[in-house]
Order: sequence, then structure tokens, then C-alpha cells
Amino acid sequence: MKILLTGSNGQLGHDFKKLFDRKNIEYIATDSKELDITNDEKLKIFFQENGEVTHVINCAAYNDVDKAENNEKVWLLNAKAPKKLAEISKEIGAIFVTYSTDFVFDGNKSSPYLEEEETNGLSEYGKSKAKGEKEVFKIYDKSFVIRTSWVFGIANNNFNKQVINWSKSRNELNIVDDQVSTPTYSVDLAEFSWKLIQTEKFGLYHITNDGIASKYDQAKYVLKKIGWNGTLVRAKTADFNLPAKRPAYSKLDSSKVEKLLGEKIPAWQSGIDRFLEEMKENGEL
Repeated sequence: MKILLTGSNGQLGHDFKKLFDRKNIEYIATDSKELDITNDEKLKIFFQENGEVTHVINCAAYNDVDKAENNEKVWLLNAKAPKKLAEISKEIGAIFVTYSTDFVFDGNKSSPYLEEEETNGLSEYGKSKAKGEKEVFKIYDKSFVIRTSWVFGIANNNFNKQVINWSKSRNELNIVDDQVSTPTYSVDLAEFSWKLIQTEKFGLYHITNDGIASKYDQAKYVLKKIGWNGTLVRAKTADFNLPAKRPAYSKLDSSKVEKLLGEKIPAWQSGIDRFLEEMKENGEL
């Protein structure tokens, strides 16, 4: 077994590396400096030089939702690159894995989204991810597309870290309560993804932590845990005049993967508890 891990310096990539190190699994970790997955020629040369790859796990993505509204790179990274990687995986007979998002949905529901429901992204980010999903499945049947939501981990900036940073210099924070989904710890996402990949039951899956939260609920939980004494104020998305539209409700239903694995994914609160412990160990808290 030899795994190519793209986007390896991001939150999910970082936790896959730790997982593979722990399990003594051979992998090649690349980020955009080592491998530009939007460049077909560089991809071709890379695979010629790196032989027997059995799995391609693509953790690279364009995730800046607001900047994506005016940057064509979002389509290169989120739609074109997964398509090309699926093509190469098919040629070499490797299992292909890529990630998508709750933002492929428009958020007009009030019950959790299932895998087979119609996508209708509101932003360039959401639309580019939906396009990437479809392209992959058109090309290669030995593929996993894993949708997730509100990912946080030690290796990069995320909402939890932002809230903690804001709390250091402010006595009042305004956080939106009209965006609802599930915060997902990248450690759990890597762990459950790897369990799923080993089943070789290819297809589209949702993997998020268990439970549901608004951004306000998430911030409140984090701030209570770190002992902040300021005032948390409920705000609305419209107050912030952001370039990209966000779904109001984008909770994903993860029961398909839980049934397949016979295991429940931990609650988002447990994810945040372990994330804060990790921050403490790193001297970041």
C-alpha cells in the first residue's frame, strides 16, 4: 500500500499524516509547492516518477468562501483537479478519495441532508464543489466523495481559533445564530474516512461529527470552555454583508457511513474538547 496525500499541510491532511504514521502506512505527502494538482503536465510527471500508488486521497481545496466569488482558482482546485486526479487514479488502478462540503446545498430544508438529495449551491465555492463531485463519479467507479462540514483542526486557521483570538482582545462578540450545521474535528474526519476507505464500498458519503449547532452555539461552547468572561451577542448573517451566500441550514446526515461501519461518530462537543486539549499541548492556549 502506498498513498498519495494531496493538500497535506491543511487540517485534514495533517491528521491523515498523524494517522498513517501511527499505523505505519506508507504515504507521499504533497502540498501545492511539491505538487500543483491544477497542472496536468506536473501531475503526469509526478505519477511517472512515483510508481505504485494504491490510493490517492485529495485533501487539497479552495476553501475561502468569500474570496472564491471572484477567483477562478476555486474551479481549478475544486472541480478540474478532482476530475484529473480521478482520471489518473483510474489509469493506474488506485482508489480515489476526495472531499466535498455541506455548501453544495441551498439550506432551504429543516432536516438533515441525505447523500442522494439534489445539490443547489448558493456560492461559487458550493457550485465548484458540486461540479467536482459529479465529474469524479462520471469518470471512475472506484471513488469516494466525502462531504463534510465546518472542519476544524490544529493545523490551520478555523472558526474555533478565530473565536479564541477575538476573545483575547474583545469583551463583546457578535456571532451569527442563523447558520446551522455541524462542526467537524479533522481528527475524527480522518479516522472515519480511513475506516470507510478500507471497506471499498465506493460512493458518496457524509462524515461529520454528531449533533447540530449554529455558529453562535459553537462559539458559546468554545468560550465557556476557555473561561471567557465577555458578552456573546446573537447576530444575523445579513449584518455582516459578506460576498458569498451561505446556506442557513446545512446539517448533513451521516447515518449511511455509521451503519456501514457499525460505529457512531463522536459529538461535535467531544471534538472541540479534544481540539482544545491539542491546542494546550501545542502551547497555543
